[in-house]
Amino acid sequence: MHFALRAGFQQAADDPEIRAILLTGSGRGFCAGADLGDRDPRKERPDLGAIIERLYNPTLRLIRALEKPVICAVNGVAAGAGANIALACDIVVAARSAKFIQAFSKIGLIPDAGGSWSLARILGEPRAKALALLAEPLPAEKAAEWGMIWKAVDDEALLDEARGIALRLAAGPTKGLGLTKRAIQAAADNSLDAQLDLERDLQGEAGRSDDYAEGVLAFLEKRKPEFRGQ
Repeated sequence: MHFALRAGFQQAADDPEIRAILLTGSGRGFCAGADLGDRDPRKERPDLGAIIERLYNPTLRLIRALEKPVICAVNGVAAGAGANIALACDIVVAARSAKFIQAFSKIGLIPDAGGSWSLARILGEPRAKALALLAEPLPAEKAAEWGMIWKAVDDEALLDEARGIALRLAAGPTKGLGLTKRAIQAAADNSLDAQLDLERDLQGEAGRSDDYAEGVLAFLEKRKPEFRGQ
């Protein structure tokens, strides 16, 4: 499943006809996290660091680097790495019944799949530590209230809401959206001067795009723009 998920994201990255990605779960939950059923520490203690480097980290890096919008619809419980894969996406919408659980401390592990990074940046150190150390479920509405996700919606409206966002972004100026994603992701680690330089460079790139020309022409001609993602 790791390799299939990564292959799907890579296909989306490589195909110019794909201009937005929607990730969701199947069944009652979004993702229950790692399957512990095949691990018996009395027989073997696997190198979890090596497993993370081979399976998790390449996918997380791909999601973050993908210069197309990634929308996540959390349809139920998102636990462990499942919660953190969702948080790596650009816009997260969750069903009101959904819960986010940093379950790692229950088995003596640390948040992985980017969780220690994303939680601290999104929520700040106090809330990030409490979620990680206590491993208490965070309801979707509270996650939205805290700014961890975009919004919580009624369960039956989740996919319609997420698809609507994906379709809206897929019809947008893909080049500019990707550059916007890159700029915002860089801001946390940049000084103001570095960010101003990055904005200058990315805006120069965006201004040479066909979508920018179409957006301006549509404004001047008082019509709806027809972006082609170029």
